[in-house]
Amino acid sequence: MAQVRVRFAPSPTGPLHIGGVKTALYNYLFAKKNNGNFILRIEDTDQARFVEGAEEYIMESLKWCGIIVDEGINEGGNYGPYRQSERRAIYRQYADILIDKGDVYYAFDTPEQLENLRRESEKAGNTFIYNATVREKLSNSVSLQENLWKEKLEKGEPYVLRYKMPHNEDIHFEDIIRGHIVVNTRTLDDKVLFKSDGMPTYHLANIVDDHLMEISHVIRGEEWLPSLPLHFMLYHSFGWDPPLFAHLPLLLKPDGKGKLSKRDGDKMGFPVFPLFWPYGETAKGYREEGYYPEAFVNMLALLGWNPGTEQEIFSMKKLIEAFTIDRVGKSGSRFDPEKAKWFNHQYLQNRTNTQLALEFREFLRARGYHVDIVDLETLVGLVKERVSFVKDIWEQADFFFRAPETYDQEVIKKRWKEDSAALLLELRSLLEKINDFSAAGTETVVKAWIEEKGYNTGAIMNAFRLVVVGTSRGPHMFDIISWIGKEETLKRIDKGLSIIGK
Repeated sequence: MAQVRVRFAPSPTGPLHIGGVKTALYNYLFAKKNNGNFILRIEDTDQARFVEGAEEYIMESLKWCGIIVDEGINEGGNYGPYRQSERRAIYRQYADILIDKGDVYYAFDTPEQLENLRRESEKAGNTFIYNATVREKLSNSVSLQENLWKEKLEKGEPYVLRYKMPHNEDIHFEDIIRGHIVVNTRTLDDKVLFKSDGMPTYHLANIVDDHLMEISHVIRGEEWLPSLPLHFMLYHSFGWDPPLFAHLPLLLKPDGKGKLSKRDGDKMGFPVFPLFWPYGETAKGYREEGYYPEAFVNMLALLGWNPGTEQEIFSMKKLIEAFTIDRVGKSGSRFDPEKAKWFNHQYLQNRTNTQLALEFREFLRARGYHVDIVDLETLVGLVKERVSFVKDIWEQADFFFRAPETYDQEVIKKRWKEDSAALLLELRSLLEKINDFSAAGTETVVKAWIEEKGYNTGAIMNAFRLVVVGTSRGPHMFDIISWIGKEETLKRIDKGLSIIGK
């Protein structure tokens, strides 16, 4: 195989969808698996849809995911510029080549004229297609006499350049994922290659750039599959060997019905973008929601690619080793927000208590709590199995930092008995006398006392948890009181008795 060179070529028209991140990831994995290069090219030929900040957002998203760019705007390379708006002069040269060959023609139809034709076709129950069937009836250099269309050019009349699609030919091409494909040109229109504003469309710029940058494989979303016949024809017109193509399956809604959109995320409460989008209509991102980039990447990799084993947890290094394009499926992959959380849970469990304590400490400091890191290591070790995100540790451990202000009425009805207050007073007296207030120390003494007295363990411990925590949640009680200490434990018993035990 010749040197593998792949590119991710997004348009800076808004935040990068996670489907786009998946495309970038598959390109990156394929390149690294084959000792190739991953190129980032910004396709900003559609200036009308350009959004300020989108380009930087794309780069930051890839960086967060650990997708390392080999060639690009910031990285440089021998095939630049890597921003299409800076390659404008190049495209006109290649458009002229196609004009000289007769594969491209000038079209002077106004947007209003084309819109009227579309409406007329719709009224007749048809779809308007600008192709060999109608091109000779419209205002272009195919239908007009040469002196007339040249006169239009001399007058500076607006025009576009359209590709002259053959009338009735079968186009044969191969896709790595979808196999052999045949399309008849009767179903295709004469696509615009150059716009009236002097900028190329995606089709021309994309083909020229891929050729000049020596792209070996084009791995992109299946939404570009309808463009593949035109792209093959353009390679043929230029006399160039096309790269190998692979069209990736779509990322589907959680119910599997249609492409995943921002609206789905808004409705169901999950992000569809890697990072928070701060401009205009803001949108939340996986990074700010507390996902680890490794978990996010791992989750995305398995949405369309099957490793062929039951393994689900892959580091980036392991993904590169395992990835093969022939194990990418043809059908769309349903996005499961709960599975995304599951992946983050797995990665969180694999982090050390020290790592989690350092992360949780930042969360606490923002809320005015300053706790010794060793104590935090103990705390996260008690609750981490119950959480999927660092921010969730607070929900599982807030009572470690503050005494309850209220007490769960349902738990009181169910767990608080006539003798609960008397038993807790006796327990308080016992705890006050214990010098070793470690979890093991208090548990040994309290259990011996319960056994000696013949008390019901559940009745005592349920009431004890209620006054210390405020409800029935939390880890082992003796771990809790060891962490908050004897003085705080006794205070909470006193407070709980004064409110519940009246």
